[in-house]
Amino acid sequence: MATIKRSGSGNWILWAGLWSVFLPGILCGQKVNIYDRPVHYERSHDYDVLHYRINLTLDLQGHSFWGDTTITLRPLRDDFSKCVLDAETFKVSKVEIAGGSRLHFEQTSVSLIVDFPHPYAYGQSLSLKVYYREDHPDVDPRQYGMPRDYDLGLTFKSATADHPQLANTLSYPEGARHWFPCYDEPDDKATMELITTVDQADQVISNGRLLDVVVDEKSRQKTFHWSQEKPISTYLFVLVAGPYVKVDDHLGALPVDYWVYAQDVADAHRLFHNTPEMIRFFNEEFGYPYAWTKYDQIILPHFIGGAESTSATVLGDDTIHNPKADPDFPVDWLIAHELAHQWWGDLVTMRDWSQAWLNEGFATYFQYVYTRHQLGDDEGALDLENKINVYLREAHERYERPIVFDRWNYPNDVFDRHIYQKGAAVLNMLDWVMGHKEFLRALSYFLHQHAYQPVDTHDLERAITDSSGQVLDWFFDEWVYKAGHPAFDISYQWDQAAKTVTVTITQTQKVSDSVPIFQTPVVIAITTSSGKQSTQVSIRQREEHFEFPCAEKPLLVRFDEGNHILKEMNFPKTVDELVYQLGHDDMIGRKWAAAQLAQHLEDPAAGAALRKSAAADAFWAVREKALSALGPSLGTADVAFLKERAVDSKSAVRAAALHVLGDLHDPSLEPYFQARYEQDDSYIVEAEALRSIGKSGDKSALEFLQSASQVKSPESIIHTASQEAIKMVEK
Repeated sequence: MATIKRSGSGNWILWAGLWSVFLPGILCGQKVNIYDRPVHYERSHDYDVLHYRINLTLDLQGHSFWGDTTITLRPLRDDFSKCVLDAETFKVSKVEIAGGSRLHFEQTSVSLIVDFPHPYAYGQSLSLKVYYREDHPDVDPRQYGMPRDYDLGLTFKSATADHPQLANTLSYPEGARHWFPCYDEPDDKATMELITTVDQADQVISNGRLLDVVVDEKSRQKTFHWSQEKPISTYLFVLVAGPYVKVDDHLGALPVDYWVYAQDVADAHRLFHNTPEMIRFFNEEFGYPYAWTKYDQIILPHFIGGAESTSATVLGDDTIHNPKADPDFPVDWLIAHELAHQWWGDLVTMRDWSQAWLNEGFATYFQYVYTRHQLGDDEGALDLENKINVYLREAHERYERPIVFDRWNYPNDVFDRHIYQKGAAVLNMLDWVMGHKEFLRALSYFLHQHAYQPVDTHDLERAITDSSGQVLDWFFDEWVYKAGHPAFDISYQWDQAAKTVTVTITQTQKVSDSVPIFQTPVVIAITTSSGKQSTQVSIRQREEHFEFPCAEKPLLVRFDEGNHILKEMNFPKTVDELVYQLGHDDMIGRKWAAAQLAQHLEDPAAGAALRKSAAADAFWAVREKALSALGPSLGTADVAFLKERAVDSKSAVRAAALHVLGDLHDPSLEPYFQARYEQDDSYIVEAEALRSIGKSGDKSALEFLQSASQVKSPESIIHTASQEAIKMVEK
């Protein structure tokens, strides 16, 4: 499951929440006491569902559904005489046992309680058939901890200018119980059939394999029969119906299809065409071939992000856009995240919601891995850094908690930055600590041992030990079962006489029962004119001192070379060392040095280095950071320099240049900003040009801004920017 928001720099993050910048220093106090939330345990149940056969008719015009669900189960105790099912929203009219005799039942606001005429013994399978109907389903998702506009259960959507009339389900997290009776918890997996009748013009897409489509010419209806032949959890069940068009693709014999509205066919293959390559990549990465009979991706209106319904992922229709939006609004990251769930979440599934990082942390991590594979190491490193910063924002502004955490009001409460972004960063560290080959071997072993089963973190730990011999209790204890992260104060001294460098490392995070002193390996690199020496050491105490031979004064001392550790860091350096680092370190180090040099703009050497970096660094994010760092020191004499940056090859750098130009509040630049709006081919640059027009304060631009506000764009970015600009001008 993923939701999305674009950062100001054109990168994408897995959170419809707040963007973050690196926040050094000791953590501030928590604003949310999540330990006040109630403790939850895995739910006990006295039966195991083996199979659901869901048979529904949908009236898309009348917003109604009716039919029956047959549930085949086996008791987990003797004297099984009563079955309690999750059933909400719809009205049950009748319940039968296999063979046709009616059963007594009671339906409460949340449950269907069925009495049997005689008790069943442990393991003795039985089937019951529930008949039900619902007209105009109206579920308030806020009662289940979801946003107001979330389509929990089965939702009907009338046609608009943007999408046709259709119906869809969202079964995550507790939505299945709103469209069929079931045991609606992630720890019970079952196979499923979906038989759905709709108007002849509509398609039905669901999990698994399409067995049959029967057309009734008399009634002008079609009945689709889907079969999910491997067991999955109920929150992964999906039904989508409407006049979809299928865009065919494949990976060998595996169907890989994209279901879109008719008007979006021309864009679909361009946007989704990397999916087969992603499947091939993940097959190799996980050492476990894709487990399902096909892979569909289906777009939905009024939905942000994606949901990983097994073999049939649903995605918000804002995934579809024109070619102009591709560079600034990429979709491969979202496609990769939801695809990774087909292993992590669907093949193996969290036993209960406290273990949700086994779904979301893994999907978020392997989205990063695919980004690194597809776009290169620097783009991958930036993606991971952004994830860490998003987690740090939550840790500073809301709370810290263990990744595995059993306190929530609603299941969705645990789907926060700790399980997505921190989970991904922890897996990145685990990969490094174990060794990459051993890490992938352990994951493959884990998938093979637990395929089609619910799992918890202890299962993962055991798989690591069984496959590699490594016992990593210490790692899981501090990173998964405890909260927080290390905040390091770093300093060093070069002793000219002794020819040594002494590095002092102090952990400054507030330590408690839940936040430990972290033990971790770390690589310290020392660069001199003679070369670089990299040494891995082990941090075990609050304060550590490490001494390294060094015959001459270092040009650069680098803590955590390779950027493996999830951390905050305060490492004061001279301007000379920061300038050297900006010119010679890896991308993350150069970007960090640019941010640090922003504190030394009074030094001509700092400004000169940042100018050089903004103009010529090999990676766009460093150019952008250097330009932003320079911003407060620039004036009208720098307009030519900034205009050169405003035609950079990367849209994020162009937008940063326009932002700094706008901050000059120079009315004479207003025609230039209009020209950049009209000539640039990037929505984010156009939006920044509009905001800069607003900063110029020229009231003659109001008509231009009003016209721009009518332009359609992804996330309405142009409309929003023009409205902001209008307010600035009018103020």
